[in-house]
Amino acid sequence: MMEELDVDPTETTIPGLGQKNRHIGFNWAPGELLLYETHYPITDAARITTPPALCPLMYVVRNDEDIYSPILRKLLNESHSIFVGLQKSEEETSSKTRKAQLVRVSKNYRSVLQACMEEMHTLAVSIRDPAQSAKCSAQLSFLSAMELCWNLCEILFIEAATAGSLLILLLDWVRLHVFEVDTVAQDVLQSDNPPQHDRFWDAITGFVLQGRMDEARQLLAKEAAASVSTRSMCRVLDELLKNMPILSSAGSQTLTEFELKWQNWQEKCARHLQGGTFSSSPQMEAICKVLLGDEETLLEKKELMTTWYHFLVSQLLFTHPTVKPTEIHSYAQSCLDIFTTGESNSEPLDNILLAAFELDIHQVIKEFSIVSNNWWFVAHLTDLLDHCQLFQSHNLYFGSNMREYLLLEYASGLFSHHSLWQLGVDYFDYCPDSGRVYLELHMERIPLTTEKKALKALRICEQRQMTEQVRSICKTMAMKALRNSRLGSALSWSIRAKDAAFATLISDQFLKDYCERGRFSDLDLIDNLGPAMLLSDRLTFLGKYREFHRLYSEHQFDEAASLLLLLMTARIAPCSFWLTLLLDALPLLEQQEVIFSAEQTYQLMRCLEDRMAVKAEPIISQPSQKPQDRSIESTKVEMLRLALARNLARAIVKEGTLQV
Repeated sequence: MMEELDVDPTETTIPGLGQKNRHIGFNWAPGELLLYETHYPITDAARITTPPALCPLMYVVRNDEDIYSPILRKLLNESHSIFVGLQKSEEETSSKTRKAQLVRVSKNYRSVLQACMEEMHTLAVSIRDPAQSAKCSAQLSFLSAMELCWNLCEILFIEAATAGSLLILLLDWVRLHVFEVDTVAQDVLQSDNPPQHDRFWDAITGFVLQGRMDEARQLLAKEAAASVSTRSMCRVLDELLKNMPILSSAGSQTLTEFELKWQNWQEKCARHLQGGTFSSSPQMEAICKVLLGDEETLLEKKELMTTWYHFLVSQLLFTHPTVKPTEIHSYAQSCLDIFTTGESNSEPLDNILLAAFELDIHQVIKEFSIVSNNWWFVAHLTDLLDHCQLFQSHNLYFGSNMREYLLLEYASGLFSHHSLWQLGVDYFDYCPDSGRVYLELHMERIPLTTEKKALKALRICEQRQMTEQVRSICKTMAMKALRNSRLGSALSWSIRAKDAAFATLISDQFLKDYCERGRFSDLDLIDNLGPAMLLSDRLTFLGKYREFHRLYSEHQFDEAASLLLLLMTARIAPCSFWLTLLLDALPLLEQQEVIFSAEQTYQLMRCLEDRMAVKAEPIISQPSQKPQDRSIESTKVEMLRLALARNLARAIVKEGTLQV
């Protein structure tokens, strides 16, 4: 009994397997692992395990089970078109144009990820089965982590943000991926009296920590309208939030100008704090301290930021808004340490983000490869970063170009799926060093389950002039058709394979079928062989013999007789078929008008005698003929001899009369 399991690759046990203290045997396959219990005990470690005859269960563990999800297949399909478009694009005429194009491609990848995340979320909510819902939620979390990491890499490596613009992009990054404050703000606004809500000030502070000053001011206005005692303080805080300097992404001001405005604004915040402007409102005083970047206050508000990277961006926003990419790592490490206090190890996602802040793209790819059960993320990101020329000094990696290595692994995984393998072809095409070799090997291993799939594989191989693979596919399909007694299809595939020996074999099968049934099958194919009939003598005979039948049916008796005699004298037909050819001449011999001349009749007689003298080939002849069959054959021979003798007499008389 075989059982397929969707096993989490991080798990080390399979329920029920190995419970009887027996060895576990295994066998690798493309994208799969076969596990089975052996009948050798654990103590007998010296023996080589083999699958037992009475194995109770066999388990097939899939390596890339995620690609069988319809939503994730959509991700693979849509990202494939983006990948191919990037490879074909030659518009990179200048570094500026090139950078904008690559950023646009990166955003396209992320938009596909986001669409899949939304669809996965909808599916997870709608599914009633707890196990399936949990699986969808796990996939959603993984997609979210991919989008989070990709977005950060886009900022740091593809856009290569500089001081000032870096923080603006990081704020957008946090706002997109940390949305707890929106949930809190929604609860507050939906209440009857928002200023009296328990989390009213948490919502305002949360907006401030994400640099969303306009939204914070809108909530603050509700407090000012509801309380006369705090109205003046609200007005001052609103003014501070409104006037907070923001470095324009358009580059309309220099860093020096921005830093001067920043210092003046912070001095104003400090004066209000020291002057006790907000002393009667601890919440507003805390917000003012946040604006000043007070470390203790930021730590107190840590729960509002939920993640260390949100804490990092918020801290930089109020302490070092002009941080450079090369400086951010030290801040990131300290923020991570704050959030992992008392824990032995950080999470894999933390390590990936930290590596990105270190500007170590190789470590990002390595860390993500460890936690991921497929190569989608690292393959596409590496390809995009390679177009950014970030790997020029690291051409060799894993014995090959790193981009190509990852694309080869990703494409190989696609080939393990019954329909996604076609996507893998294009990825191999854009691997200049080893892609062709990989593609040839994988095309030879594709299970040709249907003729439609075989035609797709054949077209791919023909377009790339993969001659051996074309022949292999055609021969495989020809054998499969022959086993199913589909002679026309088998002949068609053998012709495409240009396999003369196999075409001869199938032609003999056609002739045998004709002898048994008295008619040809697949007439359209035989009638339209054209130059293909020259592939083998037997195929040529088949095509010409069919042409004889067509001439006879059209009452072109002279042409039919000449062609029939040519087929017999050319000796391209099997000897065992000569009697059939001679019997085909019988209706022509019995025509009122003499068709065969005396010389042609003599030739027919010689063919008949040769037929009787030569032992029939085993393709058509029976191993042992019954007496009744021998009697029938003798009767046919006597009929032929009589007809030939009568025709010879008529031909001699006719020819003698013409001479007189």
